Amino acid sequence: MKISIGIDVGISTTKIVGIQNGKVVKPTRIRATDPITSLYGAFGKYLYDNKIDLSVIDKVMLTGVGAAYINKPVYGLPTYKADEFLADGLGAQYESNLQRMIVVSMGTGTSLVRCEGSEIKHIGGIGIGGGTLSGLSRLLLQTDDVHDLVSLAMKGDISHINLQIKDISSKPLPGLPMDATASLFANAQATASREDIALGLICMVLQSIGSATILSALNTDIRDFVLIGNLTLLPQCKYIFPLMEKIYDVRFLIPKYSEFCTTIGVALQADMIDKDDKSRIL
Repeated sequence: MKISIGIDVGISTTKIVGIQNGKVVKPTRIRATDPITSLYGAFGKYLYDNKIDLSVIDKVMLTGVGAAYINKPVYGLPTYKADEFLADGLGAQYESNLQRMIVVSMGTGTSLVRCEGSEIKHIGGIGIGGGTLSGLSRLLLQTDDVHDLVSLAMKGDISHINLQIKDISSKPLPGLPMDATASLFANAQATASREDIALGLICMVLQSIGSATILSALNTDIRDFVLIGNLTLLPQCKYIFPLMEKIYDVRFLIPKYSEFCTTIGVALQADMIDKDDKSRIL
């Protein structure tokens, strides 16, 4: 049975996944110093780990900023450029089993893709995401290592950073519980601990993304939002987004392979390629 390979080539990290007989074959990622090394390293390891022979590969589909550096077929295989926003939608639909939703791709920044069956459209985004978290962490905590940041945040107290409803009202406001955020970082003091700051930064980024997502659905009846990308792995997602669900009567879903959804969508585009269309072939 032939297998289609989807590869999301970053500058230093490459994600790769195969789709065979409609099923995902063990996604993986590789870090390297440049996109070419990252791509070929990921491809070689993926083939080796999954015992896949080149002869069974139907198509190789590429996307990501690093894909611009690739200008010839990978290992001589039929290689095509994929549409990244279409990949976000297809991957999220595949993983969530939903057809109608807004896909929230939380990468360096955040992009929003509306899916209504086969109609998949990029509707905008915000310049807040993992890059924001890394940059502010460097400035305020002298680290941009996500593992360090998460470890610090697990010991933080958000009430030492954010102004909450309970700080400005003696009783809940309509639709807002006492622990809802009134103002991000408004309660921060110069003596705030590194742990509190780390938690405040993560909450600020995730809450900003959640609020922008909800606003993007105004004037529609869409209430399902599928979160994808590396930021979905932050443990704080498990309580920040459920709280927003209760306040706004929406649903945030993080699928099983949330960090690989775009890559899955890239591989799925192999079946959409018209062999007579030469515009995307390398």
